[in-house]
Amino acid sequence: MRDGSPAFELNASEPETRSPRRPSIPGIAVLVVSNAPVARSSPLPVVVVRLRKEFLAPGTPSAVDRNRRWLIAWGLGYAAVGGASVLVPLYAIALDASLAFVGLIAATAALVGVPGALAWAALAAKTHRRRPFVLVALGATAGVLALVPLATTPAAVLALNAALWFVVAAAVPVLNLIVVEGAPVEEWDGRIASLNAWQGYGWVAGLVVGTAWTLAVPRFGVAPIRGQRLLFLVLAVVATAALLLARVWYPEPSTVSAERFRRVYDRLSRSNWGAGRYLRASLYGPTRVFWGLRTLGNGTRPRRESAGVPNPLAGFSPSLRRYVLAVVVFSLGFAVFWGPVPAFLAERVDDGAVFAVYLAGNLGSAVCYGPAGRLAGKYAPRSVQAAALAGRAGLFPGVAFVALVLPALAGFSLVFGLIGVTWAVIAITSASIVTRLADDGNRGAALGVQAAAAGLATAVGSALGGVVAGAAGYLPTFGLGAALVLTGLVLVMLAR
Repeated sequence: MRDGSPAFELNASEPETRSPRRPSIPGIAVLVVSNAPVARSSPLPVVVVRLRKEFLAPGTPSAVDRNRRWLIAWGLGYAAVGGASVLVPLYAIALDASLAFVGLIAATAALVGVPGALAWAALAAKTHRRRPFVLVALGATAGVLALVPLATTPAAVLALNAALWFVVAAAVPVLNLIVVEGAPVEEWDGRIASLNAWQGYGWVAGLVVGTAWTLAVPRFGVAPIRGQRLLFLVLAVVATAALLLARVWYPEPSTVSAERFRRVYDRLSRSNWGAGRYLRASLYGPTRVFWGLRTLGNGTRPRRESAGVPNPLAGFSPSLRRYVLAVVVFSLGFAVFWGPVPAFLAERVDDGAVFAVYLAGNLGSAVCYGPAGRLAGKYAPRSVQAAALAGRAGLFPGVAFVALVLPALAGFSLVFGLIGVTWAVIAITSASIVTRLADDGNRGAALGVQAAAAGLATAVGSALGGVVAGAAGYLPTFGLGAALVLTGLVLVMLAR
């Protein structure tokens, strides 16, 4: 018996017997009696009692709450990342980065995340350690953000931004294992949704901080570029606070193996994960891309029977192949549009307004995520997604004209808010469509191929958008993005 813990034990070799959820009563321990057998050599009575302390004492947090407080710390760390997501391109623009270079910054951020996660996952498996990777991710985030103000060239900003996304991705393989610890498989979807929600809350909070800061500092006579550098330091402090909280609140070591998580991951619905609760160019974040690649790399993907050559699309129905292609095409269109957007906005409004516009897009996505799910449940997901893609295709070139009709800040906020709404619909219907088109045996592989291909399309599209904007201007770039989205829409409707 350690730390005053009660002398009750659970036979760990036996499956845990679960009972209906009981209400938590402060100061009262709930006893659950299990019929699990006990070894004959045990001197204890042939009854195994599992003690679950709902509250240690009146007024103190429950064990469950205490073990999940680390989500607050991670959400705080994501606030620093969310603020930096807009601040980095603005700072590069202030250092005279070209449009092509701004697109390249977004492209490298999309590219380095997954290799970073794969590298850190291999190291975690080799060392059998997980806690250090969460702490390293937060500590390195703070360190990188503190170094950015020292950068005096766009190339240095690009390198530091790539390092930022590399270290943030380091935690991806570990966070999922931690968040599902102690939960039955049927609760894993909800646990992962909770992790994504906290990341979304943090991301939006970072945009709120960026908006407030960049609107306030000019009133004190601070030059814009100096204000940006100070904001990087503020975000570094936020990440440091997240590191300290994570160190204190980190839960008990996770016992869920990466291999078991991968096997269960293939069967999860993903319908309520909240992937679209914060706005980005890519349809899939590092979590889905990483575990999708793990699925493909662990022998679950189909193979050509004749030659034995790995073929990720082998075994997919023609309809599923067309839908995967559709996702790649419209993801490419999304990224072509988003690549030069920071520069487009920075030329028309001040930094505070740029943050506010991104915030409007994120809020539009977050507010409509629940209604989008209900809409997809009421109507055919393919039709709902097609409508959202059509709306987004019309909104992309509309961004170039809205300031002619409405005041710049109000007009951009309205259009980007609507773009966020379409994002929520597209994000929530994507997994549903794949689930319907794929067989039970290749559903995990289908989701993995789709996520990985869309991630690569995002990197290519971001760079392409910057190049086209630099050569032909913003309107042709937004038009190209819209054309790719419409092409993807046609492929979605053909994927039957």
